[in-house]
Amino acid sequence: MNTFAPLAPGALGMVLVGSSVTVSRSLVDAPLFATQAMRYAAAALLLLAFARAARVPVLRPRGREWLWLAGIAAAGLVLFNVAVVRGVAHAEPAVIAVAVASAPVLLGVLGPLLEGRRPSRRILVAAVVVAAGAVLVEGTGRTDAAGVAWAVLALACEAAFTLLAVPVLRRHGPWGVSVHAVWLGAVMLVVLMLIAERPAGLLALGPARWAAAGYLAVMVTAVAFLLWYRTVAAVGAGRAGLLTGVAPLAAAAIGALSGGGTPGPPVWLGLAVVVAGLALGLTVAPGAPRRGTARTGPPCALEGARPGGSQSADADAPVQQPPVQQLDALLLPHRQPPQARPGMPRRRGPAGPAAGGRTPGP
Repeated sequence: MNTFAPLAPGALGMVLVGSSVTVSRSLVDAPLFATQAMRYAAAALLLLAFARAARVPVLRPRGREWLWLAGIAAAGLVLFNVAVVRGVAHAEPAVIAVAVASAPVLLGVLGPLLEGRRPSRRILVAAVVVAAGAVLVEGTGRTDAAGVAWAVLALACEAAFTLLAVPVLRRHGPWGVSVHAVWLGAVMLVVLMLIAERPAGLLALGPARWAAAGYLAVMVTAVAFLLWYRTVAAVGAGRAGLLTGVAPLAAAAIGALSGGGTPGPPVWLGLAVVVAGLALGLTVAPGAPRRGTARTGPPCALEGARPGGSQSADADAPVQQPPVQQLDALLLPHRQPPQARPGMPRRRGPAGPAAGGRTPGP
């Protein structure tokens, strides 16, 4: 089995995210909330159309799932954009970029814990290397105390975009999480637009800005979100988090190709460091158990979403009962299977996908 195949969607998604740096420059003077609201509303419609065409059911959230999905929208979409915009008013853009580049470290620690595994030492070392390389690529800059606070908030929101999806990916899959997070984010941004901005400002956008907003809606939101959550569901948040280091590589490359000039030596060194970190962390054999440790169940609660899914436990981390399954007991009331109910005969024959049952998910 190709252990890199589950990583390809997430890597491509981060390339698209990196391309947004160059595209977003044309929207600096556009109304923030209005432009982003249009972007996410269009992306939500596209995702629904894609899901319908692919015949993928988008389940309705229930119970506390609404809180997880609203958290993704509020932190990962709305508040993240606010933190970046407000942060660059107090700090140079490189400061915000460096803070966001530290996301692999947070995901490497918190992701496995949320999935019921101990953080992998190898993944953590790789995350630090990737973050250090991203710092070299982005550079440093001046800031004040407010700029540091906004940078820390941007980092937390970047990590929340992935971590808050873990408890709901099992039932909703990449399609459902993407659809619900995006439309909820659009609603929140519309409310902020009506409070803080004039919607008429959208009429002043020229063709170039509308084209940029359209690219962000289609490629950086609808497509990139699906690709990213597919990889998180397949390999876990910790290992997938390393792929965020691809974004600065793509941003530097696209910036150079679009006339930004040839990168200097620190950028090239940073690119090499990021690649080394990715090679260190992503070459972990996801199916190899730790010596002397027997595998007693799925490495991650996310594997329940797809039979025969790829094993995603790190090589040096024993598998334990995932806390996400305990969360499901509280957040998602499961029904007792018919064959287990008292007074009913046991169902004979095979059950599940092998018997023709349809497995939800893309």
